[in-house]
Amino acid sequence: MIDLRLLREDPDRVRASQRARGEDVALVDALLSADERRRSSGVRFDELRSEQKSLGKLIPKASPDEKAELLKKASQLAADVKAADAERDAADAETQELLLKLGNLVHPDVPVGGEEDFVTLETHGTIRDFGAEGFEPRDHLELGQLLGAIDVERGAKVSGSRFYFLTGVGALLELALVNAAMAQATAAGFTPMLTPALVRPQSMAGTGFLGQAAQDVYHLQNDDLYLVGTSEVALAAYHMDEIIEADRLPLRYAGFSPCFRREAGSHGKDTRGIFRVHQFDKVEMFSYVTPEESQAEHQRLLEWEKQWLTSLELPFRVIDVASADLGSSAARKFDCEAWIPTQGKYRELTSTSDCTEFQSRRLSIRVRDGKQVRPLATLNGTLCAVPRTIVAILENHQQADGSVRVPEVLRPYLGGREVLEPVAK
Repeated sequence: MIDLRLLREDPDRVRASQRARGEDVALVDALLSADERRRSSGVRFDELRSEQKSLGKLIPKASPDEKAELLKKASQLAADVKAADAERDAADAETQELLLKLGNLVHPDVPVGGEEDFVTLETHGTIRDFGAEGFEPRDHLELGQLLGAIDVERGAKVSGSRFYFLTGVGALLELALVNAAMAQATAAGFTPMLTPALVRPQSMAGTGFLGQAAQDVYHLQNDDLYLVGTSEVALAAYHMDEIIEADRLPLRYAGFSPCFRREAGSHGKDTRGIFRVHQFDKVEMFSYVTPEESQAEHQRLLEWEKQWLTSLELPFRVIDVASADLGSSAARKFDCEAWIPTQGKYRELTSTSDCTEFQSRRLSIRVRDGKQVRPLATLNGTLCAVPRTIVAILENHQQADGSVRVPEVLRPYLGGREVLEPVAK
């Protein structure tokens, strides 16, 4: 959530942020009104309680005639205090409810617009000309079937659409990717973490995934637990309700977990293969820093993502995501999109978001710097979302006979294999 003081002092900035997100601007005025009622009812409650205490001290000293009048007044005051307390609680609850609906403040450099209004910042690598090489590229599913690596038919039989099996070298390729990604993250100073896939409501809400993203979240009603769509949730909630000493920052974690997404808003999109699925594994980077360091840390996370994609020898571009496509918790987001030959376009492989103090305020995570205690900043960055990375590797490194060249960085994790060979014709 955002700082209420900032809302009071500069409501136009918050309105502009809501407008850029394509969200309800009227929410800002409703929140200002609720906050005013919360504060005024709090003042009234304090005044009445003070009067009640003063009156309580007078009653034992009063004469019999005065006492009867004072007791009558005390009875009325007790009723007024109770009413003021209820009014304060109601206004506070309304304020908190509205505050949780408000997205993070959009960074001023973010391009304004929807999904297609991003700005391309960089382009890396060379797109292969398969025509010049004399063959038509196969898509990842055909390649995966030739290699005995991907089985979507049995995935659908066992679990339904958008589920799959990784088999043979497909399973080994996932393990290689995860181990190589963890090795890079560990070398960069991240602490490796295996995180829970089920979290409590306060963890999911605290990271901002029960707002606009709620339709894509799986909820286990009987247990009131949520399946995470990313280990970001568990890594953010890891220090929930804690105060962290400033000299411990930055804290950096690399979390590996299964991820579950309903993909409720993507019917008919990317239905072939394993590009958009309900369950996948991912290595996620997560940082806790001071608010002053968040923009610099955001650039560092982006550099680690670029290092990873470069090591996989993939052509990719970096985009500055537009305001209406940020997600509620991000103030700014950069995506790295790899070229997918059979789609003829770049598709998102990694994403890194600067969430500033938005999540830490919701989760009550603070930093102590001397005598000052204040919210810190959280950031997240995908290092390796496995299925999409497999898609990009298979399609970009395929050869005419259906084999796939293994990027050098993965070979030590695949028993030295340089090429994945077809097992089925």
